[in-house]
Order: sequence, then C-alpha cells, then structure tokens
Amino acid sequence: MSSNRVSTAYAYPLLIKQLLHTPLSNSPDQEIVSSNIKRYNYLEFRRRVGQLAGGLAALGVGMGHTVAVMDWDNHRYLECFFAIPMMGAILHTVNIRLSSQQILYTINHAHDDVLLVHADFVSIIEKIRHRFERPVKLVYMQQRPAAAIPSGFDAEYESMLAAADSAFHFEDFDENTPATTFYTTGTTGTPKGVAYTHRQLVLHTLGLVTAFSTASGNNRLHKGDVYMPMTPMFHVHGWGIPYAATMLGIRQVYPGRYEAAELLSLIETQGVTFSHCVPTILHMLLSAPAAQNIDLSALKVIIGGAALPDGLSKMALERGIEIFAAYGLSETCPVMTTADLTDAVDERGSDADRVRRRKPGKPCALVEVRVVDEQMNDIPRDGKTTGEIVVRAPWLTQAYIDNPEATEALWRGGYLHTGDAGFFDQTHSLIITDRIKDVIKSGGEWISSLELENIVSACDGVAEAAAIGLPDPRWGERPMLVVVRSCGAESKISADEIRQALRTHVDNGNLSKWAVPERIEFVKQIDKTSVGKPDKKVLRARYTRNYHSSLDIRQRIVTESV
Repeated sequence: MSSNRVSTAYAYPLLIKQLLHTPLSNSPDQEIVSSNIKRYNYLEFRRRVGQLAGGLAALGVGMGHTVAVMDWDNHRYLECFFAIPMMGAILHTVNIRLSSQQILYTINHAHDDVLLVHADFVSIIEKIRHRFERPVKLVYMQQRPAAAIPSGFDAEYESMLAAADSAFHFEDFDENTPATTFYTTGTTGTPKGVAYTHRQLVLHTLGLVTAFSTASGNNRLHKGDVYMPMTPMFHVHGWGIPYAATMLGIRQVYPGRYEAAELLSLIETQGVTFSHCVPTILHMLLSAPAAQNIDLSALKVIIGGAALPDGLSKMALERGIEIFAAYGLSETCPVMTTADLTDAVDERGSDADRVRRRKPGKPCALVEVRVVDEQMNDIPRDGKTTGEIVVRAPWLTQAYIDNPEATEALWRGGYLHTGDAGFFDQTHSLIITDRIKDVIKSGGEWISSLELENIVSACDGVAEAAAIGLPDPRWGERPMLVVVRSCGAESKISADEIRQALRTHVDNGNLSKWAVPERIEFVKQIDKTSVGKPDKKVLRARYTRNYHSSLDIRQRIVTESV
C-alpha cells in the first residue's frame, strides 16, 4: 500500500534535542542547581547549550567528531549531555576513576578530537598527552572563569561560552547517528567501548519514564520530585536519568564530587527526593556522622550496579528511605528491570518487604527478558532452575567498538548475553543468583556469592562483605569471605559468629552446607572497581596468590620433615 504522507509532513526523528521541548514549554522557570557553583532555570540552560555548541564549532567540532569530558557531576556536564550530541558530534564520557594508562587508551580508541578537562584532572592529561595518537584540542574547566589557562590548552569553558552566540541552529539528521560513547571498567583485559545512538537514548529515556513514573507505590518519579544523581555521569550517562529528569522538567541538583557531607547537605537544603547509586555510596552516606541529624524520609533511592544487601536495605528503611533495586548493564543503556512494589501488602521494613525491594524485579516496557541454558533453550519457570539472563530492547548497544569477537559473544543467538545467572520466581520477578564468572563451584555444588554476601551483610557488626571462590585441590573451589567490620560497639564480630549465622540458614534449608567458608578475612576496605563494585578479579588474584604461597610452605614443611 502506498504512503499517504505529504512532502511537508515532519518525520520527527528521535533526536536528543527533542527532549528539550517539554521542559522549555511547560517549566521554563524550574531550577537546575549546581553545588556551590551555579543556579539557573531551563531557559538559561538552553541558552548555554547553544553557546557551548557555538564555542565547540569555533574549535572545529562538527558532525561525527568526538568530544570527551573529564569533570565532576555539575551543570557543565549536563550541558555537554545535550549540546555535543545535538551538534551531531559524539559525547565521550571519560571514566575519571580509571588509571591514567586506561584513560589514555580510551582517548585514543575513541578518536577524541576535543577534550574538556576540569582543573582537578589536568595533571593526568599532562602525564599522557605526549602519547595522544591524534591532535586533540583541550578546553580548561574550573569552578569560575580562569584568568589564565594551562600551557597547551586551546580555550577556557566559560570564556568560550561567553564569546559564542546562543542562537546555534541544531539541524535534524538521522536518528541512528551515534550520540555517546564510554568504556566499561575493564575487569578483564582492556576497557571495551560501547556506543549509543540518538534513537536508543530517546527510547531509553521514554522507557525510564514509563517504568518509574507509572509505579503505584512510593517509588514513583514525578514532576514534584527534586532529582540529584549519586551515580557518576560518566557511568552509562548517569544511568540515563539526567535525560529523563530534564525531559520531565523537574528540579535538578548536581553535587560535584561525591562527598558524604556535601550530598547530605544538598539533600537537606535542596529538598532532594529522588536519586540512585550503587550500594557502596548509600552505605557511605548512611554511615557518615552528619546523617544522624538529617531527615531522609522524603528520599527515594534506586540501587543498581551491584546486589542490594539486606543489611543495607534494613538500614535505609529504618531511616525512612524508599529504597528499591533496578537491573541493567553498561551494554543495556542501562535499565532493564525494576523492583515491583505494586500492591505491596507486607509491613514496611518487614522481611518480606525487604525481599521484594531487593529483587531486580520485572522488565520495563519494550524489554524482553529470557533465562536460558547453554543451547539458548528457555529453562523451566519453576522458581529454582537457574540459567543465563539474555535480553532484547530497542536501546541495547549493538556492538563493542572495533571489537568484533567480543561483539559476537555478546550477541550470540540474537540476544544480548548479560553474563548473569538467575531465574524467575513465583511472582514472575527476576532473581539474579550471581555473575556467571563469580559462581563458586565446590564439589559439584554451585554456591552463589551474592547469597553469601546478602546473609553476612545482615549480621550486626558487618559493614560490607564480598564472597569469592578460591582453588582447592580436593573440591575444585571453596568459598572465602572478605569482611569489613562496622564501627561501634558491635564491630568485634568474629569469624565464628559469621559462620554460625550462615549455619542457621543451612539448618533452615536456605543454604547448602558446602557454602559455609572455612576462611574469613577481616579487612579495613574491600577493593572496588571504578564504579564502586567489589573488584572480585583483584580479590581472587590476591587471595589465590596467598593461598598458593601458604600451600607451598605447607608442602615444603612436609617434605623437609620426611
């Protein structure tokens, strides 16, 4: 059948610039607050977006160029989220927590043309710039306009904006044009680059709003909320929520560096009601001395990036925080599922309520989730059989940049392979039992590291726990726990007390007896990846090395005694 579309009809490509129509029309006077730096409304935000585009264009940036950003979470970063892709250029959000050599790798691999650098990161760039593989123009950023800029820099951010016309015209182009790129944390090998198009980011934004704005519980995101990220904006676009908050035109607060005292101060003084973070950040927040004197009962927090421990959920609920889990990966833009709090009948904070909040939950709109075996067959939905979680959605990354082998593995069988093991429970909620690479295989039994961590984190006196598998000559692997004690009188918890807590779960039939570890190490802190997850690769390497050293000593003693 022929199309009846007339030549003058507007095709409306799904471009990031379209996200600005609603806030500029409906809430132009709403505020965006940048901690101790700037406060302005959406009209001023749009004006500065135009100025930033004009300034970058004067530096030679155009369609297809890549502009990288190294900054703290503030209004400038939000301006970059829009201006750079709206020009048809690619926004590269540099992970500032990577090593200098990894940062160099990502700059070269992404083919950056311009690099916007906060004053705090100039020293990193000075160390590596002689190894840039292509000419890169540098723009200096600091809290206020600089009287002078470092040697070798081409411009200063605020001065560049002041010299540019805000009336930059953002053209239409193909919605499948790349908009952003960033790099995974590289727990194995070099970091892998992922990229997203305008179409994918707009659809992910709509998916987020559908998931969080239509919830019937107290976890809803709505126009009356005050939003503040506690996930770095370099990490999967701050989980995509800055785009959603901007499209909704709600009040936004940006905290700069993630320091507990500043985050708590902004929550209190700016009335923050909606945020998201990894468990480590929330634990840091609730453990800070200043937290004891601040009312947190209006706060809703999404937990992702790692499993939500029961002990942390209990601590948050006791402070009145509406806490709930969501699930996704760097490769999924990221949000795929969220905890289902609809028609909750359990008493708030009860065991059943905490279980519901910790579940990754149910798929967002347009998301297909399967749990499959190695032949891509669906496993039985019996609430216990475990398989790999694979997904489809219109916003998943289509390929790792210049890495066809890894891409083939990622998309084997036409579904994106998450690398997570799990199942659907009787409520049809997704349950993640472990990262496949982190499952502990002991004497034919599969032991979930996440289950061990969840039980131990709920013990009084435990601040944090990580479970890993170590090689064992008899059993293949045995579980080991690395534990950080909490502060206070209860901090003297012993290894035997932790084992007893685990044995209680064994006696109740909730845990295999093989899961109780012989080895428990108490440490001051647990190694983390650049996005705040326990770095189990580092932990396994360290304690496996120590294990082999002790084994060599034992064998030598036996040999010498003979």
